[in-house]
Amino acid sequence: MATIFSPSTILSSSAAATKASPKQPHPPLLAAVKPPPPLATLLTTTLAATTLLTASPSLADAYHVYYGTAASAANYGGYGGNSDNKTSAEYVYDVPDGWKERLVSKVEKGTNGTDSEFYNPKKRTEKEYLTYLAGFRQLAPKDVILNNLALSDVDLQDLIASADKVVSEEKKDDKGQLYYVYEIDGVGAHSLITVTCAKNKLYAHFVKAPSPEWSRDEETLRHLHESFKTVGSF
Repeated sequence: MATIFSPSTILSSSAAATKASPKQPHPPLLAAVKPPPPLATLLTTTLAATTLLTASPSLADAYHVYYGTAASAANYGGYGGNSDNKTSAEYVYDVPDGWKERLVSKVEKGTNGTDSEFYNPKKRTEKEYLTYLAGFRQLAPKDVILNNLALSDVDLQDLIASADKVVSEEKKDDKGQLYYVYEIDGVGAHSLITVTCAKNKLYAHFVKAPSPEWSRDEETLRHLHESFKTVGSF
């Protein structure tokens, strides 16, 4: 005789089976996405990277003192002075570490009075040098001095002739010594000149640079310009 199951029994069994099988969670469709960094952070990072890639190296921030003796052509041995000539130095100025000294010939020293010169090895026309002339007890008027300096310096003549602006002034140091200071803003180049008289000599210190180097190294070049002074009595 066949056994007849009641519907309630079947439903009860199905419900029990359903309760026995726990519900499985659905796997995530996408992995969690990290939110992008704020716009300010992106801009800061980009600017920092651009600065590292495009910044031009300027001159060294370290200097050494050059001691010049202004020796006559007859007593000249090839270099105007060095750290061993402190006791006999007539003038001093700062030189950036890494710059090279150019050997001045006796002929050049005897004709235009160049006593010392240093230049940037990466750009030889970026340089500083000193000339001197004997037999000057005092300074003539500023315009006369500048014109006389240009007579023996063709590059200076051209710079003055093409200058957009020439500025000159007088100043005295703490000992009362008089200095003439010139700044020449020419086409393609810039020049700073300091002139003074001491020990019956006229000293002229020059700092020159092409316009691109001037724009990049102006602070350093002005430091060189301001570092020049004569030593001892005047």
